Amino acid sequence: MSQVDDAQGASIDTPPEKPRHRATKGPRVPMREQDAARRATNFEEVAVGYSAEEAHAEAMRCIQCKNPTCIDGCPVNIDIKSFIAAIIDGDLSEGVRVLKERNALPAVCGRVCPQEEQCEAACVLARKGEPVAIGRIERFLGDHDLACEMDHRCAPEVGPSTGKRCAVVGSGPAGLACAGELRRIGHEVTIFEALHAPGGVLTYGIPEFRLPKAIVGTEIEMLSEMGVTIETDMVIGATLTVDELMTEEGYDAVFVGNGAGLPVFMGIPGENLNGVYSANEFLTRVNLMKAYEFPSSDTPVWRGRKVAVVGGGNVAMDSARTAIRLGADEVFLAYRRTEDEMPARIEEVHHAREEGVEFKMLCSPVEILGHDGFVTGLVASRMELGEPDASGRRAPMCVVDSEFTIDCDTVIMAVGTRANPLLSKAAPDIELTSRGHIVTDEQGATTKQGVFAGGDIVTGAATVILAMGAGKRAAQAMDSHLRG
Repeated sequence: MSQVDDAQGASIDTPPEKPRHRATKGPRVPMREQDAARRATNFEEVAVGYSAEEAHAEAMRCIQCKNPTCIDGCPVNIDIKSFIAAIIDGDLSEGVRVLKERNALPAVCGRVCPQEEQCEAACVLARKGEPVAIGRIERFLGDHDLACEMDHRCAPEVGPSTGKRCAVVGSGPAGLACAGELRRIGHEVTIFEALHAPGGVLTYGIPEFRLPKAIVGTEIEMLSEMGVTIETDMVIGATLTVDELMTEEGYDAVFVGNGAGLPVFMGIPGENLNGVYSANEFLTRVNLMKAYEFPSSDTPVWRGRKVAVVGGGNVAMDSARTAIRLGADEVFLAYRRTEDEMPARIEEVHHAREEGVEFKMLCSPVEILGHDGFVTGLVASRMELGEPDASGRRAPMCVVDSEFTIDCDTVIMAVGTRANPLLSKAAPDIELTSRGHIVTDEQGATTKQGVFAGGDIVTGAATVILAMGAGKRAAQAMDSHLRG
């Protein structure tokens, strides 16, 4: 301690000035991974994660900007600068606290969010080199929290009871975020999940090797500890309607976050053959129902020897990499544009190629061939890129007389999803778009009084963190509605 004189001339103690942080220059700390040849044979997580020493070394690369642009790049405006500073200071509990102020699922988001397009893209270091590995540090803090016993984990404080009851339809990222925020405020919350396990797309859509289900389950466990009730095998729109939730079950407000999981097919000949899957069915069988453990598990899945996956997004990569792990000799990925236009994360494309997936770019399926009702091949047309379309990407055009055949016994369609009409048909007073998505205002309010919505059912397929942001905004709007 040093001494200075106060206004009256008395000597008082002052704390020493905190030493200024000096960032460490150099490339980002790599994350350890399973060897490609080994991981292609198992469903264990590919990335091992940072050790405490590695996380600290990467955090030291942060220059602690006066105006941290990375926060602006985060869809939920996490105070990235502060949680990294906490790691630099060795205070992991504080880092977790800061992180969870805005993100209830850090261990999940640290694994599956496209940070390279969001916070890391906005990092100042990215202007002249590699950005700070924000996603990897987030994952490290999330895992640190999950490793603690429940009574030592960072748990949001639950406010005094408001006496209001809220129903949340769907336990995906939007529903979980909404439920957590509502419960934190003090409302009574029940989540209704159509499947037999909670988590939504986190559970049925993302493979074990990218997002272990134990991680999802432990994150959801915190909601239960906060007092959120989760009811599974409840198909809202069939088991109960939205109107029945509000009139007969007595809920004061409803949030609809049931995603947009209805599969899309191309409408080409042969899609009804045995061996043709939607990516949704294929991944749900493997992820949620653990078909890769059959016959130890009850659910089988067709294990193709030559598998063709149609699409270029993360779901297509997940499907192709899953097929590899199920023992396929060859896996082809057919995409109608070039690799530069693929919407999949660069990391996922890299991992797929390492694991043996063969990419067939600039080709589009026109027919699926079969014999005795089973797939024997995929006929595709070669494509070339023309002028940019409405999305800004160059539009693919068929090359005349360029068809060729890919020999295969399985075809997985990963060309997108749309909104499931079941719930909306049971609530005709909720306005929909032409694509079947729910119309809301900026805060998530639908055209039905007391009903709010968010996530993929509103926006179409998007990222986990965007869906969570929508859920939190809707929760705040619901609270305002409930308080009149």
